[in-house]
Amino acid sequence: MLDSGATAALRRIAKAVSFRLGDTLMRQGQAARGAYLIETGEVEARVALPGGGELPVARSGPGSLLGEMALLEHGTVSATVVAHSPVGAGFVEREDFRALIAQRDAAAFELQHTVAMILVRKLRALDAKLLACEVPEDRPADDEPAGDPLAGAPRRSAASFDYRRFLPILPLFREFTEDDIDRVVARAKLLELPRGQWMFGAGQPAGSSWIVVRGAVEVGARRGALRRRIAVLGPGQWVGAMSQLDGAPRASSARARENSLLLEIERAAFDALYRAGDATSARIGHAIQTSLLQSLRRTNIQLSRLISQSRIRGRRRALEDLQSALYGQLCHAAG
Repeated sequence: MLDSGATAALRRIAKAVSFRLGDTLMRQGQAARGAYLIETGEVEARVALPGGGELPVARSGPGSLLGEMALLEHGTVSATVVAHSPVGAGFVEREDFRALIAQRDAAAFELQHTVAMILVRKLRALDAKLLACEVPEDRPADDEPAGDPLAGAPRRSAASFDYRRFLPILPLFREFTEDDIDRVVARAKLLELPRGQWMFGAGQPAGSSWIVVRGAVEVGARRGALRRRIAVLGPGQWVGAMSQLDGAPRASSARARENSLLLEIERAAFDALYRAGDATSARIGHAIQTSLLQSLRRTNIQLSRLISQSRIRGRRRALEDLQSALYGQLCHAAG
């Protein structure tokens, strides 16, 4: 997914490194300091199994970016990566990447956006893997809306309380200035929803995204006649931004878990804020990446639980498949 501009930007800050056949690039359990951009050769990721032995979980070649989550925050290497042939690569330190992003030029934005898109693609693949597995928590599914369930919902200019004073303490806005928050609020619409109100259904086109100000939103997905709860997102969480980033139809559905106040950001407003190329857009990009990392943590917790269940039940094929999904990420964000 790295285009020529993003690749060139990474190469400017990368330290050239080379490895012989069998050399180790990353070791399972170590702290992740950055990411590798593979230029030539091929690498294999292997995870140590309980009781001994290793399981190959991924193989990557030229153009691959290994350990991209380590560029965003501290984390742990989840698999050992070994050179499967002579390898030429560039190593990008986390702090150098952050300094590059802070420049806010076109190349920096494209690189930040590319990393976000890598996380989106990874999340969609992992969520699909999880949904394919049976879990005892699944419940009979309600009928989901066929059209836009918010088409007739009134948008307001004021809320039932002074919500603006409340925004700076929400996790999403903690690194925002007052001017940054004002710009987001100016582009947003207020939406008050009663408990149980649907917001969108799976398969619907990407439209708005929502920032939860008060209350909570439940996100779930159907598995045949059953519905699985994916997450409950409370104040300061961003709902629906993934589809605005990649333009794909909704993969899940969402409804108000309780009476809720939301900041609704329509697609045009989102693009204007996200792509402005200024300090506000940089903070919005970081907030979205943080939201994606939180989603990955939730997904990885569920993967770990399913791996344990598969090991207990002796489901070897499912076990190896789930282990490949979990450890093939190479780096896991810190908890």
